[in-house]
Amino acid sequence: MPHVKCKICGQSFYAKPNWLDKGWGKYCSAQCKHEAQKTGKFVKCEVCGKKIWRKQSKYEHSKSGKFFCNKAHQAVWRNSIFIGEKHANWKGGENIRHKEYLIRCGEKLKCKICKCTDSRVLLVHHIDRNRRNNKQANLIFLCFNCHHLVHNYGIRVSK
Repeated sequence: MPHVKCKICGQSFYAKPNWLDKGWGKYCSAQCKHEAQKTGKFVKCEVCGKKIWRKQSKYEHSKSGKFFCNKAHQAVWRNSIFIGEKHANWKGGENIRHKEYLIRCGEKLKCKICKCTDSRVLLVHHIDRNRRNNKQANLIFLCFNCHHLVHNYGIRVSK
């Protein structure tokens, strides 16, 4: 009657001789066997510091080497790192809130072409198409549809 020690918890248990001949009989229970088969490790969330389990394949293929407990924390980290010139959509540093600027200057929220007044679809268009020319005389409101038509079909619009 062979008694062996579990490789995980150290508990002594009975193992049949034919199990030992086959290389089995290493773990006292299915739970200990499951623990032995895990290949990952605990890592800390970069934002909150919470310990989380990640498989080996996940931490080997991580480009940044950072881990997060949820997508919201990943977004918080990404938005703190990839700002300004590091952001993929960086356009050169001209940042102004055009919509608020035009409203402050007394401009009505209305598309210059179709007269749409839904503020959810209105955006600001630069008449001379120069993003750096942010003078009031160069900015007008257009809806998404009209803005597309102006840029892609050559429709002319003036202040």
